[in-house]
Amino acid sequence: MLCFGRDDESGNAAIVVEESAWTEPERLQFARQQDANATVFFEANAAGELQLDYYYPHTRSPLCLHATLAAGAVFFERHPHANRTRFVTSMHGQTLEIERMGREILVGVKEQRCPELVGNIEKTARLLRIEPTDLAGVPRLASIGSPKLLVELTQPARLAALQPDLAGIADWSRKHGVSGMYVYCRVQDDIYRGRNFNHLEPRLEDPATGVAAGALAVSLGRSITLLQGDALGQPCTVLARYRDGAVQVGGRAVRAAA
Repeated sequence: MLCFGRDDESGNAAIVVEESAWTEPERLQFARQQDANATVFFEANAAGELQLDYYYPHTRSPLCLHATLAAGAVFFERHPHANRTRFVTSMHGQTLEIERMGREILVGVKEQRCPELVGNIEKTARLLRIEPTDLAGVPRLASIGSPKLLVELTQPARLAALQPDLAGIADWSRKHGVSGMYVYCRVQDDIYRGRNFNHLEPRLEDPATGVAAGALAVSLGRSITLLQGDALGQPCTVLARYRDGAVQVGGRAVRAAA
């Protein structure tokens, strides 16, 4: 599935695998072999709940919203008269409220607790290979299920030109229990542009990062539109509707040729 794309040819790719009996190591091995940003295993658990188990090529993840959109699209294909359902995540048992509105699928989540961490401007700048003065304030953590370090830059040109230390970011993330860095800048009003760094290879950079959009909306305390993936040739738009500590993150999800 292609998720969050602005048209039927763009989006962040996710593979949905239904009712697999594979073990966790086998699932990770399968994800490593695929040319997709994420793989989600979609199945009924022992309690009869619809459960999602997420894998990137290099690790298992507690939450991936573009893969959740993909699973939601598959569910609504199977149940064309339904407009709502509920999923739970495999790692933490987090509840995800899924809603279909026209061509968009929305995932309802709540703000989650983050690790105790104070953002460090100098360390963050070194990992991003930029100057500390390029940062607009102190980086901060926010989470809707997968904690992100949110880093605001002063200029869109700096964002587009980033060539960060991906191995260093991955090592820092493991040490602090954080799911990478999301670097963004404000375009106008409540419209932002961003890039996600949570993979070891530049070619696996996310064209869209739903958990970051939700975390950013929670951190800012308002609804936002997040633009991502243009430089990768996969233009994406992520909507995040914020209200009282909860957020709906959504966009389009369409089938793509394997």
